[in-house]
Amino acid sequence: MSQATQQDAATGVIESVSGPVVTARDLDARMNDVVYVGDEGLMGEVIEIEGGVTTIQVYEETSGVGPGEPVENTGEPLSVDLGPGMLDAIYDGTQRPLDVLEAKMNSAFLDRGVDAPGIDLEKEWEFHPEVKEGDEVSAGDVVGIVEETVTIDHKVMVPPDSDGGEVVSVESGDYTVEDTVVELDTGEEISMHQEWPVRTPRPAVEKKTPTKPLISGQRVLDGLFPIAKGGTAAIPGPFGSGKTVTQHQLAKWADADIVVYVGCGERGNEMTEVIEDFPELDDPKTGNPLMARTCLIANTSNMPVAARESCIYTGITIAEFFRDMGYDVALMADSTSRWAEAMREISSRLEEMPGEEGYPAYLSARLSQFYERAGFFENTNGTTGSVSVIGAVSPPGGDFSEPVTQNTLRIVKTFWALDADLAERRHFPSINWNESYSLYRDQLDPWFEENVTEDWSEIRQWAIDVLDEESELQEIVQLVGKDALPEDQQLTLEIARYLREAYLQQNAFHPTDTFCPPEKTHLILTTIKTYNDEAFEALDAGVPVEDLVSLDSTPRINRIGVQEDYEEFIEELKDDITEELRGMY
Repeated sequence: MSQATQQDAATGVIESVSGPVVTARDLDARMNDVVYVGDEGLMGEVIEIEGGVTTIQVYEETSGVGPGEPVENTGEPLSVDLGPGMLDAIYDGTQRPLDVLEAKMNSAFLDRGVDAPGIDLEKEWEFHPEVKEGDEVSAGDVVGIVEETVTIDHKVMVPPDSDGGEVVSVESGDYTVEDTVVELDTGEEISMHQEWPVRTPRPAVEKKTPTKPLISGQRVLDGLFPIAKGGTAAIPGPFGSGKTVTQHQLAKWADADIVVYVGCGERGNEMTEVIEDFPELDDPKTGNPLMARTCLIANTSNMPVAARESCIYTGITIAEFFRDMGYDVALMADSTSRWAEAMREISSRLEEMPGEEGYPAYLSARLSQFYERAGFFENTNGTTGSVSVIGAVSPPGGDFSEPVTQNTLRIVKTFWALDADLAERRHFPSINWNESYSLYRDQLDPWFEENVTEDWSEIRQWAIDVLDEESELQEIVQLVGKDALPEDQQLTLEIARYLREAYLQQNAFHPTDTFCPPEKTHLILTTIKTYNDEAFEALDAGVPVEDLVSLDSTPRINRIGVQEDYEEFIEELKDDITEELRGMY
């Protein structure tokens, strides 16, 4: 929100400064009002009012700010600018466009108190009406289309708080976002620009049960632990286990119309990788640049801690706006632990009673408020859209019993547990198949059975059973050795090895293996299942297990992932495995 939007500013005086927390006296303000603090006008938000003292969390560095300096109240809550121009943009946590700030300061480093609107107020867009004079419109209705990028059409909507009315004036042409494009008989003028408070969910008619998967192109996710469009997922894991790379893969390849990537308190080099890679990547669905459907919010670890608290809400509000247009949106939050740590710091400076491990007692409520804004919705304009939220969690030392992980687990329905031991063994994605789960399986199985194959759930369950059995056998192997097992159990371990190496592992940096469609995911499993069925038949016929695990054809199973023409390769491989095994008896 720009300082230019201030109205009827009320002025108070700074009483004390404690890091990002500032108290002021004589300030006429309400909760969540945006204020500008000190002589430099640092952006902040009212978080507590007690008597004549107003407590503010400041979203910029407060060093050098002292008592006696002014505090100006805008009288408005923290809001984001919504309209054409948000895609292919990079913002900080309060939706300041970083490229605009860089040009304004002629420097790569942000000065304090510098502000800019979230979208370009002067750029003209070609507006194509979707309504005509005499049409009745109400809140949320689409009145026109603007080609925002080569991939996405921006749908200009009646604001959610509008009373609606009859269109008396509308005309195509080039307009700025603040120009009136539609006029109603009530006198209301509709432009392409909306503002919306970040802490208030945008309205919808109904939240529905999601029934379509968010295809990620990652075998272990789509095959074993799927997430629905409109679902929620958590990716907890220790340092170096691959949280960020997994989220990058989801942002690149997930079957979503729009991607909102929120870098919340992560290292700058990780956001740099996103900023450098995404413009060079092609969207697999359209062939256009991936950034044409992506909005990045960069709030790195060296930025002021309080701004982490706002960046999550900024991201989810932008996602809801595109959801209202009827798009499927995927929001990546990396990581919610840094957001929770920001809340802990603010809470400690407010001298609130701490909860477990020093986190505020309302940690669970704040996490719930955030994840509850995900879902598959029927919008007020009759369309349907979804917001899928995938949040990384960074538990210290990989301890999943810590408060942020545990409170997140109570909310989300998909849990992708990253394992440091797997990462050390170079098994990527290092998702532990014994600890992970998805509560969306049953409601998504009908879609997979209708659109991929009828035996999707059946063969998935077979793979899970084999992996479970391997986990139990490994405990025995560590005690007595593999050779002490019965032959059928030795063969099971060999089958499980191919499941781990050919199915669960995936090379994110290989141009072919980085994305695996569900059809290929299923065929890899059927290949391993063919080996399983034929090998056990040969074992029953008296073939020694040593011969069954040393076939010439089976090592090619591990090469399926990198094959472009995989269908022909798999068909030939299945025939070779069958022929070789049946030739043994």
